[in-house]
Amino acid sequence: MRLFAAVLPPDAAVAELARAVDPLRDDKLTWTARAGWHFTLAFMGEVRDEVLPELHARLERAAHRTAPFALRLHGCGHFGERALWTGAAGEIAALQMLAERADAAARRAGVPMEQHRRYNPHLTLARNRSATTPLRPYLDALADFEGTAWQVDTLSLVRSNLPVSGVPGERPRYETVGAWQLGG
Repeated sequence: MRLFAAVLPPDAAVAELARAVDPLRDDKLTWTARAGWHFTLAFMGEVRDEVLPELHARLERAAHRTAPFALRLHGCGHFGERALWTGAAGEIAALQMLAERADAAARRAGVPMEQHRRYNPHLTLARNRSATTPLRPYLDALADFEGTAWQVDTLSLVRSNLPVSGVPGERPRYETVGAWQLGG
């Protein structure tokens, strides 16, 4: 199954962000659904079933070793002209540490991980259908966005079910398959 470790914003944070993003939605960008809004900590790709018990145990340990921390959705940014995102503010060092621990847990459980990169916390809002659509108007509209802080208290393991029907506009479906309370 295709898995990633994540921090899932609470419903109130998602609703706040939706109030800022919904007026911007148009057909120039491919917008992510609210159900897909998350902070990916460690993308694992396809994980074999026999690895799951060890992965769960190691993620539980990673969560237990991390104290809950404050986070809020903040501003926006982009990756070139291809993706629009909102960032995070608050205890970013704690979020980065949780990402490091989730990555290490997956590696130690035997999940072949991509080459390690510096963690850049972001929540993808939209993807650009063509490089000719400028992102500047969206960036300007979301530049001052500041969400209300919440307490991150859970590390989630999420399954990504990719679209297979070929229906235009179909999006991935996400399913939480494991969740562990942070316990510092």
